[in-house]
Amino acid sequence: MAASPDSPTTPGADRGPTAHRIVLGSHLRRLRERAGIRRADAAYAIRGSDSKLSRLEAGKVGFKQRDVVDLLALYGVAEGAERDQVLAMVAESKGSGWWTRYHDVVPGWFERFVGLESSASGIATYELMFVPGLLQTEAYCRAVVSGGHTGLPPDRTAEVEKRVEVRLRRQQVLHGGDAPTFRVVLDEAVVWRPVGGRAVYREQIEYLLELSALPNVVLALLPWRRSGYAAEHAFTVLRFAEPELPDLVYLEEMTGASYLDKPADVERYGRSMDRLTAEALSPDRTRQALATLLADS
Repeated sequence: MAASPDSPTTPGADRGPTAHRIVLGSHLRRLRERAGIRRADAAYAIRGSDSKLSRLEAGKVGFKQRDVVDLLALYGVAEGAERDQVLAMVAESKGSGWWTRYHDVVPGWFERFVGLESSASGIATYELMFVPGLLQTEAYCRAVVSGGHTGLPPDRTAEVEKRVEVRLRRQQVLHGGDAPTFRVVLDEAVVWRPVGGRAVYREQIEYLLELSALPNVVLALLPWRRSGYAAEHAFTVLRFAEPELPDLVYLEEMTGASYLDKPADVERYGRSMDRLTAEALSPDRTRQALATLLADS
C-alpha cells in the first residue's frame, strides 16, 4: 500500500499560509471599501502600485507588517482589538507550508494549489487519464512521475523520488478529524490503463477499494458508454469552510494551471460534476466493478 513520509502529529497542522493570505487580503479589501478609499490611493500609501495592492487583496503574495500597519492607519483602524487581530493574521500568513521545502521540484503555480488543497473542506475531481494524486500508491505514483521509464540517471532518479515524496505527503490531507470530503469521478479508461505493469496495477486497484471505504471519500466510476458528454477535460473544484474564501476550479496544463473563481465559472463546473456523478456508477457498484476488475486481472 501507499507509504507516507513522516508527518506532524496534529491533524491539519499544515493548514495555513495560502488560505491565511487570502482571508487577510479579503479582510483588508473590506476595510478599504468601508473607509471609502480607492485602491490606487491605498497602494500609494504603501509605496506600491495598483497591481501590487490588487495581488495583496487577492492573497497572491505575502504581506509585510509595515505595509499592513500603514494600511490600517489609512483605513482608520486605531489601536485595539480589531487592529491586533489583523496583525495576528499577518503573522499567521507568514508561515511556510511543508511544500516550500520542495521548491526545486514543485513549480510556483502548483505550490498555490497544494496550499489551497490542504485548507479545503471539500474537493471534487474528475479524471480521465490517471488515478488522482491523492489516491495513488507509491509504486503507481513513481511510474506516472517517471513517465514509465526505468534505469534513469542518478540526478533524474533523485528528482523523481522527491516528486513522489511530495505526492505522498499531500495524501495526508485525507486523514484525520478535519479531513475534507473528497468526491472523485473516474473515467473507466483510468482503471483499465495498466500503469507500471500488472503488479503495480493490481496494487492500485486494491488501494482504490481500500480508500473508497473511508467515510470522507466518495469514489464513482464513469462507464465507457457515458464518458465524454458531461465534461471534456479533467478538473478539480475546491470548496472552503471560511466565507472569505471563494470556491475555486483548478485546471492543470503541462506548464501551468488556471484558477477560476468567477461564480458563473464555478457554477458551470459544479453542474458538470453533478452530471458526472449522476451518470457514474454508485459508490457500491463502483466497488463491485473494481473488485471484478481485480479478480480478472
